Amino acid sequence: MTTRIARRFAASVALAALGLATPALAQDKTVKIGVLNDMSSLYADIGGPNSVVAVKMAVEDSGLNKKGWKIEVVSGDHQNKPDVGVNLARQWIDNDKVDAIADTPNSGVALAVSNLVKEKNKVLLNSGAATADLTGKACTPNTISFTYDTYMLANGTGKALTKAGGDTWFFLTADYAFGHALERDTSAVVTANGGKVLGGVKHPINSSDFSSFLLQAQASKAKVVGLANAGGDTTNSIKQAAEFGIVAAGQKLAALLLFINDVHSLGLKTAQGLTFTESFYWDLNDQTRAWSKRFSAQASKNAMPSMTQAGNYAMVLHYLKAMEALGGNPHDGAKVVAKMKELPTDDPLFGKGPLRADGRRLIPAYLFEVKKPEESKGPWDYYKQIATISAEDAAKPLEASECPLVKK
Repeated sequence: MTTRIARRFAASVALAALGLATPALAQDKTVKIGVLNDMSSLYADIGGPNSVVAVKMAVEDSGLNKKGWKIEVVSGDHQNKPDVGVNLARQWIDNDKVDAIADTPNSGVALAVSNLVKEKNKVLLNSGAATADLTGKACTPNTISFTYDTYMLANGTGKALTKAGGDTWFFLTADYAFGHALERDTSAVVTANGGKVLGGVKHPINSSDFSSFLLQAQASKAKVVGLANAGGDTTNSIKQAAEFGIVAAGQKLAALLLFINDVHSLGLKTAQGLTFTESFYWDLNDQTRAWSKRFSAQASKNAMPSMTQAGNYAMVLHYLKAMEALGGNPHDGAKVVAKMKELPTDDPLFGKGPLRADGRRLIPAYLFEVKKPEESKGPWDYYKQIATISAEDAAKPLEASECPLVKK
């Protein structure tokens, strides 16, 4: 009898302890986010310190700090080197207890960090890296991509220019994961729409001299020279192409990834007429204008937000909504991402749209053309919208996905 009472007492103590432990766990309301990007080189304008501004705006707008949460944002420069990016991310996770890593422009860095966060069961909130492989064959339960990818860019700009008569292409490609994926995806779209790829040349990232590459493009006689690069590489390509008279001689430049910061750097006189695809523009509607005005007031050089900076805001806002829905930080990356996929996404910059099983957020994309100088009404008024690409057409169909998380 005594033994039975003792057992019951022990069981009741254990249950009581469990009951006390569960609320204590749920009350862990500390979150640390690391913004990992290029802070000082060719992608600094499209991400850099202003991505940190966007993430901090999301933290503020989430309202969680006023509800007793403690949310900290740290930042670091990956220098466009996968080993540097992974080492910094590992240090953040192991020593600084970072829960999520955001931005990661440079697909080589992003793919490496994606593997790390899966191993450590943290979260990668990708806005900056373009490779569609992050939600394709390299997808994980811990990574999401919110803003754009190479499939979207190819099916926007590549399809539009090919259908408009640009049926022969030559590629200038940044020689790393992003450039390779963008050339691959655009080539597939060009050939699927009756075009032909005549050739291409790969250049090192952060090149200053494109003369030999542009001469090869000129010699190819292709109607379209596809720039499968980004940031400073794109602006340098376009400036030097103008010096070589490539467009004046009849070839068309396709900036397969162009940001508003690039247009600002080039100026409308040089950039006018470029056709490209983005999922965000500050002047799309009242909500994007209001948010962008707030962003610009805090941003370095009072810049308007790039597509990826806007994506960082929307993505971190949704991440924090998932944390709040979970009642606290479970320190379980896969669990947080599962909750993010479960909750409907809705934010002032991209609107509503599901976060799919493969980690890709469904949002529309837009085909834009850079205005002529005389068409611009003032600073940062650079784009005119040519077409809207539906959310379903902007993302690779799930049934064609190579992501192992997708049930066929």
